[in-house]
Amino acid sequence: MLTHTLVARLDRLGDVLLSGPLVRAVAYSSDEVTYLASPSGAAAARLLPGVDRVVVHDAGWIANPPSPVTRASVDALVGLLAQLRVDTAVVLTSFHQSPLPLAMVGRMAGISRIGAVSVDYPGSLLDVRHLVDDDVHEVVRALSLGEAMGYHLPPGDNGALRVAVGPPGLEDRPVVPGLAGGQYVVVHPGVSVAARSWPAERYAETVGLLAARGWPVVVTGGPGEQALTARVAGRRGLDMGGQFDLAGLARTLAGAAAVVVGNTGPAHLAAAVRTPVVSLYAPTVPAVRWRPWMVPHVLLGDQDIACAGCRARQCPVAGHPCLDGVEPDEVADALSLLASPAPPAAPGGLPVGAPPHATSVEVGS
Repeated sequence: MLTHTLVARLDRLGDVLLSGPLVRAVAYSSDEVTYLASPSGAAAARLLPGVDRVVVHDAGWIANPPSPVTRASVDALVGLLAQLRVDTAVVLTSFHQSPLPLAMVGRMAGISRIGAVSVDYPGSLLDVRHLVDDDVHEVVRALSLGEAMGYHLPPGDNGALRVAVGPPGLEDRPVVPGLAGGQYVVVHPGVSVAARSWPAERYAETVGLLAARGWPVVVTGGPGEQALTARVAGRRGLDMGGQFDLAGLARTLAGAAAVVVGNTGPAHLAAAVRTPVVSLYAPTVPAVRWRPWMVPHVLLGDQDIACAGCRARQCPVAGHPCLDGVEPDEVADALSLLASPAPPAAPGGLPVGAPPHATSVEVGS
């Protein structure tokens, strides 16, 4: 009998990427896997190995700001899920979200087996009500639920993040003009939540410092971030803001020696292509749950500040103390722990500084 499993994560890009290992576990035991994603997470879902189909819903009980929850929108989702003829649904949420609204929709659509992590009593909405400690990484949280439902990673799969970014060999082709893989670093200054941002002028100074140390610097960002990327790149960086779709950004990150980024989706995209991360990590959510997964990384920012875990979208504390104390030279020094400058590609290139000393770096797991 063919099995069709639904994996649902109605959150943003980074959260979807972190569900990738669970998707592979589900795919190992399923004939077909459909991913239910939000509009902001759908592009990431399409890059996950093991996903056969992506369907999209803007869930008013998850999205922030929320869309209206109407009878018409719920009826449409019930109809969509019923048409898919799903056997089992794995509903993924973070610790502060409830899986029960979607579980009810799944029941109305005729899904016979539904599992989720739920602190709240689910009644008959869940067949597998899984409990897990809040302070585990999101990857572990999802895999733990999968295991409780009978889904296990294939032999040899270490549970790292992965994305599929095109036909075989495409990821090895240069995507930055004039720069081969490993010869540049990426600075990605944009974030989806203002409380996780570092000032643009600090990013711009960091670009200058990295360039002075011998690094060609590529500045990336989405179509709505082009003013920011232009300001950060200045005259020393290569402004590629708005130039890539998500797969193109993944290939750009894959070719980088390291990336400087906040605690936002592209940090997880970098981890998925095995690129080391210098993370300007505002601890609005705990690093133990959302730090870069299974890739060398350095966290910058005051992780022990009294307001850590605030989940604020706009920082309510004057001076944004968790991040604004980080200086550009700390960022440049942190990057030197993860990568050494490559020689200039041609005479007249950027000067190469003295090779940094080697040291150990923290690896998320």
